[in-house]
Parts: sequence; C-alpha cells; structure tokens
Amino acid sequence: MTFINKLSAAWAANDSLLCVGLDPDMAKLPAQFQNDPQGIYHFCREIIDATADLACSFKPQIAYFAALSAEDQLEKICHYVRDNYPHMPVILDAKRGDIGATARQYAREAYDRYGADAVTVNPYMGSDSVEPYMEWSDRGVIILCRTSNAGGSDLQFLNVDGKPLYQHVARLVADKWNANGQCALVVGATFPEELAQVRAIVGDMPLLVPGIGAQGGDIEATVKSGRTYDGTGMMINSSRAILYAAPQANEDFAAAARRVALETRDAINRHRA
Repeated sequence: MTFINKLSAAWAANDSLLCVGLDPDMAKLPAQFQNDPQGIYHFCREIIDATADLACSFKPQIAYFAALSAEDQLEKICHYVRDNYPHMPVILDAKRGDIGATARQYAREAYDRYGADAVTVNPYMGSDSVEPYMEWSDRGVIILCRTSNAGGSDLQFLNVDGKPLYQHVARLVADKWNANGQCALVVGATFPEELAQVRAIVGDMPLLVPGIGAQGGDIEATVKSGRTYDGTGMMINSSRAILYAAPQANEDFAAAARRVALETRDAINRHRA
C-alpha cells in the first residue's frame, strides 16, 4: 500500500483530517516520565493509544528525539504504530535538504531505519535533492511550500516571474516532481489565503497543514481553504495543544490529550462539507 492509499484509507476509517504531532519536550512531560530512561517512548505510546482512532496520521518531529539522543525511542515509536495501528501513516518531520548520495542516506534513515510512510523535505536545493526519496515508490515525499512561521515570507514571497516563490514551488511539484503520485506539500494554517491558492494550483494533492492549536491558525478558514471536493485532502497537524492538554477533573494526561484531539477533530469536521 502506498502512502497516498494509506492516508486516504485513514481519512475514511477515522472520519478525520487530524494529524497528531509527536514533539516530546522533557520539561513538559508528566512527572512519571521525567526519570524514566524510556520516558519519551512511554509518553508517546500513551498519546498514540489515546488518539489513534481520532487521527489520520502521526507526525514525530525528529529534532525532539535527536536533541536528547533518543533516536532509539523514535525507532520504537514508529514501529509501535506500524505494529499496532498499521492503517495509520507515520510522517517523519525532518525537513531534510541535501543532494545526491547524501539525500539518499537521509531517505534510508527515514524509510528504512524509522519505517516512516512519508518524510518532510526542503526543496531549496532543487530536484536532485528530492529525487532520491522517490526511489521508495510506496512512500510519501512532503515538500515545504508555504510554511506556518512568520519568517517564511522572507523567501517564500520572493517574486519569481510575477508569482511568489511558494506558488512556483507548488506548480513545480504538481507539474514535474509528482510523476509517481507520491508528493504532498506543507502549507501553514496561519495563511489561509495562500493555502487556497496552493489548493487551486495542485488539485487534490495532499497537504500537511501545521499551525492550528498553539500557533493559532483558524480551523474554519483552514478547512474551507484547503479541503478537496470530497472534503479530504489535508493532514491538519496539532502537536502541543494535544500533547500537553491541561487535565480536567478525573483526567490523566492521556485522557486530556484524547479530549482535545476529539474536540479538534470534530471542529475540523464541522467545516468539511
């Protein structure tokens, strides 16, 4: 099963466009994980179990693991999802960007070591920095286009033949790079007008959409701008708002995460039609 097939099936099975980001910050984890050598793994496993029926994908951010020399726990997390929720895509958020043989090693890291279904990559170095990922024809390549951070405009809005650079990237991916039908784009929820413009360029190509939750992106504007004709087409990511949700009465951290994930999924679904 390809990444796109798997994602489409998850959209339908869980009636969800929500992507749960896994960004484990040791300073924010519940106390029981602070002194646990495998605390990151155990925390993320609980989050996965609490939200797997509410999401369309999981997105571990590699920096949160690598900074703590916890790549072994990231491996375990990726394999835990594949073993227990094989219908759920795992997106490795790595934003890699290099050429030739080096890019191929990054692809091996993402697809072979971690078993990710897709990986985020940076297009700045051009087509030969993306092509090695395409050799894994069943995996997804998610290319940065219009990112959710304010500073993204420094480069992404540069004029290229009368169009902003992010639109040039979108058209390049849609018209040339996506020959195998395995590409997706990263477009932030914080810029709904640009999201709508990208959707118009790329048709029904999937979009990974960060920026709701802690970053403040508007859910209604995001869904209406980025949905496809059938009300799918997006992986709308929320990380911190779910991972570190404040427990209410009689809730532990996992129950709180589930509550916020359910609220977020339902809020997204209200605007899909």
